Amino acid sequence: MTGTLVLAGTPIGDPLDAPPRLAAELAAADVIAAEDTRRLRRLTRQLEIEPGGRIVSYFEGNESARTPELAEELAGGARVVLVTDAGMPSVSDPGFRLVAAAVERGVRITAVPGPSAVLTALAVSGLPVDRFCFEGFLPRKQGERLARLREAAQERRTLVYFEAPHRLDATLAAMAEVFGGSREAAVCRELTKTYEEVRRGPLDALAAWAAEGVRGEITVVVRGAAPPDPGALGPADLVARVEAREEAGERRKEAIAAVARETGVPKREVFDAVVARKHAKP
Repeated sequence: MTGTLVLAGTPIGDPLDAPPRLAAELAAADVIAAEDTRRLRRLTRQLEIEPGGRIVSYFEGNESARTPELAEELAGGARVVLVTDAGMPSVSDPGFRLVAAAVERGVRITAVPGPSAVLTALAVSGLPVDRFCFEGFLPRKQGERLARLREAAQERRTLVYFEAPHRLDATLAAMAEVFGGSREAAVCRELTKTYEEVRRGPLDALAAWAAEGVRGEITVVVRGAAPPDPGALGPADLVARVEAREEAGERRKEAIAAVARETGVPKREVFDAVVARKHAKP
């Protein structure tokens, strides 16, 4: 019989948020794969438990090399518990490779639900939460970051991003440039920790605040785009939207179809505007 892979969510700040099952799984595991073994030891002391099995490191730098080893343990019947520094493994954290390897081998996979920075930030943001999309971390390079933001510029669902504190000011400035400085957002810092803070306001004001320096774990929540008024969009607006998608890597045919969907303008009208613009260029 094969073993079981347990994806164990850990507290994002306050250790009292740890579910009772987390302690039970850590005590019963054959192997605990931890993103940071020192932080795991601190957590087990806070939970007043002694890990039951072997502890190995499993982080971005060794994830590819260690996955086959852990997959073999699972195939041999071991119960492997995977934990990251905070939140759920594989969600912007190590774990996806091991999950994929376990699926390939027919290994049972389960999870210990735990606190989520994404859901917590959404709940306290004051922005619509009925529909949202999680974008993870943006690229570090400015050009790639702007391209990714342009892809999401017309997204109507609330957007959630993770960001490092030293890049927050540049990211908020880029969001203000692409989404518009008046777009509402919330910067959630150190959620559930002693110095928890939620800053709400338009992107341009938040960018100015962040320029003074921010510390801690950061989650950014941004209001989705307002539904466009088809009657207010001229040919130049339609062409600009198509070109932005092409710059982000979409083929023209798909870009035209996407712009038609998001604006409510007939696809033929968008196509004609693009063709007219092409013929007008010298």
